[in-house]
Amino acid sequence: MRFLNKLIAVPATGLVLTLMAGGLAGAESTNNPVAVANPDAAWNALQQAAQLPQPPAEWEAQPPTDQQEIKYYQLVASSASRAADKARTFYLKFPDSTNAIAAGKLECNMLDKAVSYSGDTNAVSAWGSAQEHLLAAPGLTSDDRFDVRVAMVRQKEMATRNAAHGTWTDKWNASQVEREKDIRALIKDYPDRDQPYQMLVGFAANAADDRARSIANEILTLPVSEQLKADAKGILRRLDAPGKPLDINFTALDGREVDLNHIQGKVVLVDFWATWCGPCVGELPHVKAAYQKFHAQGFEVVGISFDQDGKRLQRFLQTKDLPWPQYFDGQGWKNKFGVQYCIHSIPTMWLVDKKGNLRETNARDDLQGRVEKLLAE
Repeated sequence: MRFLNKLIAVPATGLVLTLMAGGLAGAESTNNPVAVANPDAAWNALQQAAQLPQPPAEWEAQPPTDQQEIKYYQLVASSASRAADKARTFYLKFPDSTNAIAAGKLECNMLDKAVSYSGDTNAVSAWGSAQEHLLAAPGLTSDDRFDVRVAMVRQKEMATRNAAHGTWTDKWNASQVEREKDIRALIKDYPDRDQPYQMLVGFAANAADDRARSIANEILTLPVSEQLKADAKGILRRLDAPGKPLDINFTALDGREVDLNHIQGKVVLVDFWATWCGPCVGELPHVKAAYQKFHAQGFEVVGISFDQDGKRLQRFLQTKDLPWPQYFDGQGWKNKFGVQYCIHSIPTMWLVDKKGNLRETNARDDLQGRVEKLLAE
């Protein structure tokens, strides 16, 4: 779901939200597995409770306000948290049910949703406990056990960040060390499965340059798929890109022709983003402010959209009044330039100097200052 990328730091439990007037139907079914003695009936009630609220249909025609989105995220998080509680109640009350393991998996899935939509630290802890319980279930299949192990890597990273002390950088470094260790443990235990190697490539795509280069070169020596090797080459291509021209040319969504190799004498921001990415949307006011301030002096912006819905993207561009060209191919994370440079995290914002060379790969930090400096050269 496209909304998972925006995390709202509010508790996932204890929320009393009445959003019927805003087009969001009530999320919690009156059926309660706790009160149902028959396991089949209780399972059916649990399935209903796990049907989380969907975004209002009218949002497709009219993008929601930030407040409407926040309320929606809160509603989904609280609904998922309640469904997780009911799933736990089910397998504790009916431990011999053929659906007991399915209920444990559902609890983990609902807590995953609660964490994704809220960032609630209590939900992170509960998710870890649910995973440990499920992993100990004697009837768990090998595939299910692997899926739990994979999910535990993500949960542990979140828990590590929350438990770390010091600066944000300290937290990030601590969680990254633990994440790589856990991924490599998966590779050791499941050497014939692709996903741990995919996770390692994803880790490398967001790692510090030296570590990213080391892992990318390592991937190229392993018996992995050609796609993973292509991703590793993309990481190396991105690491080698600073100081060189970017091979980015396309016909924009509005028909404009864009070729960064032919834009000389101007400073260009290349913004890898998507409408469904909360942090990306949060950066847009800063991008617009820089564009309005420096465009007359030779500052341009080029968007590389990771969206899959072209109509939604066009409506968003019109609503937000974004005048710069956008690349769109509907492939999401697999879009041409995202693959070319192995972009695994957005927003990613690059700056190209007047000579057409990539100069900055972290333009989010003091965008206006960086643009002004390059314009002065």
